[in-house]
Amino acid sequence: MGIKRWIAIVFVGELCLALAGALALRQVYRDFDVPSPSQAVVSAVTLQFLPYGLRAVLLGAAGLALFGYGSWRVVRVLMGPFLSTDADQQPLVEVIYQKRFLARGPRIVVLGGGTGLSTLLRGLKEHTSNITAVVTVADDGGSSGRLREELGIPAVGDIRNCIAALADAEPVMAKLLQYRFPGDESGSLGGHTIGNLLLAAMSSVQGDDFEEAVRQMNRVLAVRGQVVPATGTPVTLHARLLDGREVVGQSEIARCAAIDRVWLTPEGVAASEDAARAIAEAELIVIGPGSLYTSIMPSLLLPEIVDAVRASAAIRLYVCNVATQLGETQEFDLADHVAALERHTSPGMIDVVLANNQFGARRPGAYTAQPVRLRWPPAGASVAVASQPRLVLEDVVDPDNAHHHDSVRLAAAVMHIYEGESLGRRRSRVARTA
Repeated sequence: MGIKRWIAIVFVGELCLALAGALALRQVYRDFDVPSPSQAVVSAVTLQFLPYGLRAVLLGAAGLALFGYGSWRVVRVLMGPFLSTDADQQPLVEVIYQKRFLARGPRIVVLGGGTGLSTLLRGLKEHTSNITAVVTVADDGGSSGRLREELGIPAVGDIRNCIAALADAEPVMAKLLQYRFPGDESGSLGGHTIGNLLLAAMSSVQGDDFEEAVRQMNRVLAVRGQVVPATGTPVTLHARLLDGREVVGQSEIARCAAIDRVWLTPEGVAASEDAARAIAEAELIVIGPGSLYTSIMPSLLLPEIVDAVRASAAIRLYVCNVATQLGETQEFDLADHVAALERHTSPGMIDVVLANNQFGARRPGAYTAQPVRLRWPPAGASVAVASQPRLVLEDVVDPDNAHHHDSVRLAAAVMHIYEGESLGRRRSRVARTA
């Protein structure tokens, strides 16, 4: 907690005061004659009838007992209002320790959107508070799409999910932010979520400055780290299929198979300054998990974002989905995911690929997707074998749902990769120096 050093300084100060009092008392004995009627009282109070060694032991024991008891009572009085009486809440001491511990964690930037990104963030926030989630704003369906059309703001749905995942009071805050008003889209509130409306209202309060609105939401909701939009400008996702047809809109593209290429309009949209700064300062950049074309690609289609990732000295990790998605990635294997990512960014941009190797998870009744097959390396890869990403296989799937990652296992695997890669880079630098 960083408090021990200050307690030590206070203790040294008290010790100096005690020594000063002892020296002053010694000088009084030497320079002043105590009247005979008072000598017996002074002798008794100062324990002169005992040997010097025994006096020191008794005074030391009494001082230690008083100091310990007094300190304990002070802490109880000061901390009493903040100590938890509810089994569901953490004591203040634990909260302070946790914040100080997490503040020393690595600087991690996560790029993506959708359920996959919020799942990863929920696990990572237990390892570090230096997290920046760079979130896509290309969603055009549901509540986000309606607010975007009516108010002209970027999509807020994925941002809401990430803020809920990183909030300190996550279970309660998630329920509040994710609450959806009943009714259909014909009503003024029907289908909208509280979180989306809060973000829309904050944007209006900030003078239609969407990036500042998200910053303020991070502060208001005590987010562990920060959530930033990939861009503060509304963008539209386009796709060209292998048969030459073009599809417009994230919700439509998600249902399409055989996608050849995706792009954004308007062109030349500026990336968020917070996103570019976080990428430049990152120690680890994680791309995914999430829908390949509709959640991950939109952020990487911004030139400033992909240039910053390419130029970064951080470890660049791609987390592949555990299952295919009916439509955009049906029949995709691991190599297909990586090849599509490279085709839209640049070869050699990824250092490490993390994929799931446990295929025994329970499949829900409506499960229509398939586990991502582990074909590797990509056939006809555009990069040399020596520069291909390093493949890491871990059990990161949710055992109760084969369609999703497990947040705890995934975060542990990501941190293990970070630690291993960081150690390897430090050894390489030392070897080059030698």
